[in-house]
Amino acid sequence: MATTDGAATNSAAATPFNGNGHVVAASNASGSPFAARLRATRRWERLVGESPAAVSLEATVRRAAMVESTVLITGETGCGKEEIARAVHAHGPRADKPFVAVNCGAMAATLIESQLFGHEKGSFTGAVGPSRGVFRAGERGIVFLDEIGEMPLDLQPRLLRVLQQREVTPVGSTDSFPVDVQVIAATNRDLTAEIREGRFREDLLYRLNTIELAVSPLRDRVADIPLFVDHFRQYFAEKFAVAPWEPDASTLARFMRYRWPGNVRQLSQIIERVYALGLPPVLPDDDEVPPPESQDLSAEAMSVLPLSIDTPLPIVNLDELRKMAVRQALAMTDGHKGKAAQLLGVHLNTMTRLVEEAMPEASRRRPRAIRRTLPR
Repeated sequence: MATTDGAATNSAAATPFNGNGHVVAASNASGSPFAARLRATRRWERLVGESPAAVSLEATVRRAAMVESTVLITGETGCGKEEIARAVHAHGPRADKPFVAVNCGAMAATLIESQLFGHEKGSFTGAVGPSRGVFRAGERGIVFLDEIGEMPLDLQPRLLRVLQQREVTPVGSTDSFPVDVQVIAATNRDLTAEIREGRFREDLLYRLNTIELAVSPLRDRVADIPLFVDHFRQYFAEKFAVAPWEPDASTLARFMRYRWPGNVRQLSQIIERVYALGLPPVLPDDDEVPPPESQDLSAEAMSVLPLSIDTPLPIVNLDELRKMAVRQALAMTDGHKGKAAQLLGVHLNTMTRLVEEAMPEASRRRPRAIRRTLPR
């Protein structure tokens, strides 16, 4: 089961094609057998993929949702682990309850304990009031612990206790509070190797992977790539309110040959650039890298660069927005096209074309310096 995991990861609303929310919305008010059957048969609309691996994983997601066991989702960065977790939430009896997502690698080490388990007023400097913590906030719902491999070793026993005893003890309190949550964890690390290195508890791994959902990298699901392309091109056409981009056979072939180290997230970002920049998609290894001496704009060209970093927004004209982005990137890198291309996430050859469009004055003043790297 592939997922439409885009650049945003903080909420369902920020995720491409979240449709009408959870696909089981009609059954949210009911715990009837009919509602359970509906959850078990409906597809989560943000899941994309018809390959055998995708179909098999989706079936496992449905089973995991119904039994409410602890789930461990493994896979490379960008393959859509949070969307898998949201699919489990949507298919299960907790669909109308909270889905609380927390990134264990993004929380400050000094605060992660109170954020997860809560704290009492005055339990530490800055604790001006009590906090329920993630687990109590997710009562009767799902708590999604992303990047579980990043959790500090000294906090892992406390998480193990939550999983075993179904209770939490806030920081600064001697009282424990029962919690009713389904825990889903995700990681891009090899936790077995982390155990060997002494960075992860073996007993915690056993408790987490009651059900393991391994998400294959996109390069191993080549047959699903055209489905993703179609999915994202329609999504971004709707987002930018323009006609859908129509990839030709050659472009699709390039997409299917590419290895996609960033997986689905990288694919979605490349297609989004098609709409944001109004240019054909460029893969990182598409073109030959031009000679290094062609990457800097001359001082003469820089003199006509409009430094419009403080241009007021919003700008609703896509052409102007693209030109402004190019000018800003060049201004921030002192006219170095290679560095500016990295800022914009485009190939250097593409950057050359963008410079010509955004700075026609510079192109006319020094045609050789600007034009020599145009793709043949």
